[in-house]
Amino acid sequence: MSLGIVHYNDPVLRKKGEKITVFDGALASFSDRMIATMHEARGIGLAAQQVGRALQLFVADLRSVEADFDWKLDGAKPPLELFMPMVVANPKVNAARRAPEVSSEEGCLSFPEIRGDVVRAESVSAVFQDQGGLPHTLECTGLFARCILHETDHVNGILFIDRMEKSVRAGLDEAVKALARRTRASRAAAPS
Repeated sequence: MSLGIVHYNDPVLRKKGEKITVFDGALASFSDRMIATMHEARGIGLAAQQVGRALQLFVADLRSVEADFDWKLDGAKPPLELFMPMVVANPKVNAARRAPEVSSEEGCLSFPEIRGDVVRAESVSAVFQDQGGLPHTLECTGLFARCILHETDHVNGILFIDRMEKSVRAGLDEAVKALARRTRASRAAAPS
């Protein structure tokens, strides 16, 4: 069963996630539901905040995209099918040394139908734990790096609109305000 995706202006999207310290069946079950929700919404990444929980946790799956990117997981290059969908807990991400920054259009499942250019590093390195608590290192480029950066921002309460240049954000302002109004109205109408 999938989870409900919260939309912009829900306060949980601005909360920094709590560190994952217990890697148990409940976390595995929640991660599986996040993956199902991401697939159902046709996304490539989904953070816990986007389903209403402020945790240092996200899922990602880039197997279905036609994009040019590279990766190394724990120093090797396994086929994507062997490790995706991936569960990422407690991520620490850094731009690779001398990595160029690239502007590219991004969307977000918490911002339906709103897309805009965001400048991000083309290459990143990350350390994280999987849903069993095992540590991993990841180096990736292109869309894979962009996805890791976007979702890591989410678990830290940062949204992709925060990363947009002012001129790009200004062009989306009316759509973002309309979404915020719809979110407020749906929250007010929800039973307590």
